[in-house]
Amino acid sequence: MEKSILYQPPGAHTISKFEHLHLAIFDQPQQGSTAIAREIAALIKSKQASGQPCVLGLATGSSPKSVYKELVRMHVEEGLSFKNVITFNLDEYYPMEPQASQSYVRFMNENLFAHIDIPVGQAHVPDGRIAPDQVEAYCQQYERLIAEAGGLDLQVLGIGRTGHIGFNEPGSHINSQTRMVTLDQLTRRDAASDFEGQDNVPLKAITMGVGTILKAKRIILMAWGEAKAEIVQKTVEELPTTVRPASFLQQHKNTTIVLDHQAAAKLVRHQSPWLVGSCQWSDAMTKKAVIWLCARVSKAILKLTDDDYNEHGLNELLLSRGPAYNINIDVFNQVQRTITGWPGGKPNVDDSNRPERAEPACKRVLIFSPHPDDDVISMGGTLIRLKDQKHELHVAYQTSGSLAVFGQDLERHLQFFHDLRALMDDDYDPQGSSNQKITDRSNTIDDFKVKALIRKSEALAALRYIGLADDHIHFLNMPFYETGKADKRPLGAEDIRLVQQLMQDIKPHQIYVAADLADPHGTHRICYDAVMTAFEACLSESWTKDCYVWMYKGAWQEWDLTDIDMAVPVSPDELSRKRQAIFKHQSQKDKAPFPGADDREFWQRAEDRNRATAMQYDRLGLPEYEAIEGFSRYYPPKQANA
Repeated sequence: MEKSILYQPPGAHTISKFEHLHLAIFDQPQQGSTAIAREIAALIKSKQASGQPCVLGLATGSSPKSVYKELVRMHVEEGLSFKNVITFNLDEYYPMEPQASQSYVRFMNENLFAHIDIPVGQAHVPDGRIAPDQVEAYCQQYERLIAEAGGLDLQVLGIGRTGHIGFNEPGSHINSQTRMVTLDQLTRRDAASDFEGQDNVPLKAITMGVGTILKAKRIILMAWGEAKAEIVQKTVEELPTTVRPASFLQQHKNTTIVLDHQAAAKLVRHQSPWLVGSCQWSDAMTKKAVIWLCARVSKAILKLTDDDYNEHGLNELLLSRGPAYNINIDVFNQVQRTITGWPGGKPNVDDSNRPERAEPACKRVLIFSPHPDDDVISMGGTLIRLKDQKHELHVAYQTSGSLAVFGQDLERHLQFFHDLRALMDDDYDPQGSSNQKITDRSNTIDDFKVKALIRKSEALAALRYIGLADDHIHFLNMPFYETGKADKRPLGAEDIRLVQQLMQDIKPHQIYVAADLADPHGTHRICYDAVMTAFEACLSESWTKDCYVWMYKGAWQEWDLTDIDMAVPVSPDELSRKRQAIFKHQSQKDKAPFPGADDREFWQRAEDRNRATAMQYDRLGLPEYEAIEGFSRYYPPKQANA
């Protein structure tokens, strides 16, 4: 078989004593997906050449979609045949009809099976319609089918944030077989967006067992994005435990974990690389190490000693840039200079050590918000300050956010509209019957349009409260999102054109973009890619040479202090105003529609994170503030014609 770039030579070791699994880390998920698809294709061809079937274990979810897309491309453009392939999917919700929108049967048909030449009867997905008293026998038969096919040659896996593989939730035994399981609450929360709320997510599922998976000759697990970073770190670096079933992969002799840099971000090799090997002690690496050391010894920067450095693996830094006093002063100044109460730049001052330029005094500022509330949740205090400091402020909402409006809110607004029209002596009824329950109807494209109007009205209310004029509020309704259903399209040329055209119209001095890529639904990542692609396409235009791009977080996570280039203090009054702006988004109030692993409301998340950032600065020996919003500056590739 052709060697994959994921191949690990016999006897090869991991990068350090901290990692117990072989890793392959890529810059982008697409690169990793392509590498996985190539290994699968090589295995299929090798089996074809020897006249044998190729038995694949397949996964569902967002992680493997790009792998399947690449396999389909290989079939269409390169003639890759799947006639000798037999597949067994990991799992299925229970109960579940195969044609339901959330069904894994439907997922596999739409993303792979319907586009390749795999024969009918050779693709197996657990049946979510089996009668309860027949499930055990059915699961035993599923195991027999895998064995009769010759066993799994290659098993593809994703990983859930509970550490589950398949639907093997915490507590699953290493020898478990195909069976019925009860889903973890976190797993059900993560699936809420597909089911219009957690209450609609099935309580159970049928899944291959951990033991079934470990019998595969080859296993590839993939994980993309910051939301998976914590569970990846625990799975790779901590000992096997039933608390994280994925950690049992450490017992398998031919497993590779395929990651992008975001999913690998919490590994020791990235968090504290000086514990792994020699480092290049740049200013950024020194700052990272000193902030890490402060946390380890519970000291402010200026209190660190030579002994602190030597006793915690930083003797190389001490030799390179020491003594401790010099390092401490340099890093303290670096961190202190990130703090500014003038996010648009302070006029008529020396700006050589400030994160933003003094001129022009009044800047054109363009804030991109993936959903109609990410702006006020993530950078509401900074937004308020930019407005108060008289900058020309524009906010662009990239999507309508209609998927996050549930039936009860839709029904409430439609009822109000119906009663208002009746009050005006008009017999118009938007639903045909004022007594018809919205929750009894399936979503139609018209429903999504009304939901979009609900989100739009809330966004307008929030920004009007802050003081923005309506003509500075832009609703892009990017096509990738506006499908009228939970599934989104890939980022397309029209999405990028809309973003690029707005940039070219405004010619901003500052762009703010959401880099909160832990958003569990993927919208933030697509919106981020659209902004960056559009900006880079404009680099030959003169306005970009005087434009800073600032990245913000807050709805799902916060920047590490080492990544913050601009820290904007938020006063108690500004924090209160920020909270009131968030409250204008009433359909998102009381309970986040898709909370992920965090049950707090968005305003609570934002305030807790902003206060926590301020406390971290305080612990480093910097001034004490009520709250801080952090930003990281994006430096584009070399500008065209520069």
